[in-house]
Amino acid sequence: MSPPPDAGPGVAEAAREPERASVARVYDFYLGGDHNLPVDREFARRMVERVPEAPEVARLNRAFLRRAVRTCARAGIRQYLDIGSGIPTVGNVHEVVAEVRPDGRVVYADHDPTAVAYGREILAGDEAAAMVLGDLRDPDGVLADAEVRRLIDWDEPVAVLMLGVLHYVPDSGRPRELVRAYTSLMAAGSALVLSHGTDDALPDHVRSMTDLSKERQSEAFMRSRAEVAAFLDGLDVLDPGVVFLPEWRPDAGDEEGSPKARVMAYGGVGRKP
Repeated sequence: MSPPPDAGPGVAEAAREPERASVARVYDFYLGGDHNLPVDREFARRMVERVPEAPEVARLNRAFLRRAVRTCARAGIRQYLDIGSGIPTVGNVHEVVAEVRPDGRVVYADHDPTAVAYGREILAGDEAAAMVLGDLRDPDGVLADAEVRRLIDWDEPVAVLMLGVLHYVPDSGRPRELVRAYTSLMAAGSALVLSHGTDDALPDHVRSMTDLSKERQSEAFMRSRAEVAAFLDGLDVLDPGVVFLPEWRPDAGDEEGSPKARVMAYGGVGRKP
């Protein structure tokens, strides 16, 4: 893959064949995308051997994202900042928003330079959407990015999305403070959408997944429902609250998930009063 000319510092270098699997590219592979590399597919194969439900959980997470974004758009929110977005392939935020809000604006941010290079190729020519190199753990850097400043007006409602990213931040990284760095800027009527892995129901099964992630990819830190709900403190949590992904406002025709896949991640949405 050749990155676009404006890929930016670090992106072109990282777009060469990497030695380690990428969270973003493995997720793309689970969703049936083609923006992934042999190292990612090999990691995915090993993960599925241990946890056959892994691709299913990815699909449940994507379905939750679509429902949550559609809910935000129908409530009038036209700005979206998706942090730790991965690769914006088919069915991602900008396409869902456009179905409801043709005036919508979307910024995707990911710390994986290869995912950013792919994302910029996908979004080339779309003035209402952008892909930036940014890390959840560096709010100042994300918020100072020129594309974020161009497309996001914090004086208006904005939906900040943190889908499957907070569980890569250990408690020592102060994830709740990171969340507040973004939500503190939000205007009234804004929303925080998050999903987070959990081992509440299947501790041993999930541990086999996190052990492999630590060895070959990025270490993941599962949290309880109460711990996930705490990220929404100070916000008005939309019904049905913080629940397993397929239980959050399911649509007819949505994949229900196998018994194990259904209980491996929580999702929730909070609105700023």
